[in-house]
Amino acid sequence: MSRDSTAKVLTVAFLVCVVCSIIVSAAAVGLQKRQQQNQEEEKKRNILQIAHLYDPAQPVEQQFRRLTTVTVDLASGTVLNKAAGKPKNLAIPAVADLAGIKQRAETVEVYLQQEAGRLKQVILPVYGKGLWSTMYGFIALGSDCSSVSGFGFYQHGETPGLGGEIENPAWLKTWQGKTVYAQNGSVALTVVKPGTANSNYTIDGLSGATLTSRGVSNLIHYWLGENGYKPFLDGLRKKPLAIRRAQP
Repeated sequence: MSRDSTAKVLTVAFLVCVVCSIIVSAAAVGLQKRQQQNQEEEKKRNILQIAHLYDPAQPVEQQFRRLTTVTVDLASGTVLNKAAGKPKNLAIPAVADLAGIKQRAETVEVYLQQEAGRLKQVILPVYGKGLWSTMYGFIALGSDCSSVSGFGFYQHGETPGLGGEIENPAWLKTWQGKTVYAQNGSVALTVVKPGTANSNYTIDGLSGATLTSRGVSNLIHYWLGENGYKPFLDGLRKKPLAIRRAQP
């Protein structure tokens, strides 16, 4: 075989590809645990930021100990004694699917801030369809389980400068102090046309981002309604320190 033959060149190229593939695969496997740890830390940082508990000078894990993580069965509103593996997904009937997500898990982890034996905040994961993407975030409610103490998104694909303004701190600040539930218990908090918010139940929408704003409003109505966290919040409001737990 000639030293520069096509067969030899292809053989060397193949061997180089095999070696590189092995190296890349080994690196991916070796870094998987670290990547999962980084993702979990980023999630906890987002929760702390939305609850206004984050201090960049302190370790995230240390700060997160201020919160209690509980697993909630959404249908009953009860807290499970322990998570039983990966939760089962349930299909959402189209008529009830305000958030446009088609399905949701049976159980969800939520986070409680309690100080001196009293409930201070409850932080709830929420998500729903915007114009171009599914928007993922958290909403923090005060001890009354109705007043908004914090709100924000950590992942979305909305248009920068338009729907992407759901990340704008100035807009997110307008949510603080707003009230979720009307006196009859229904979800009243709604995103309205820009410049028309005139009550403690309304938020000005984003200019030029009608569908994204509507998506935010819809996900709030879904997740804080009867098919979302309302059964859990109702129980927490009545007995904040005696969380209703499912029977073993």
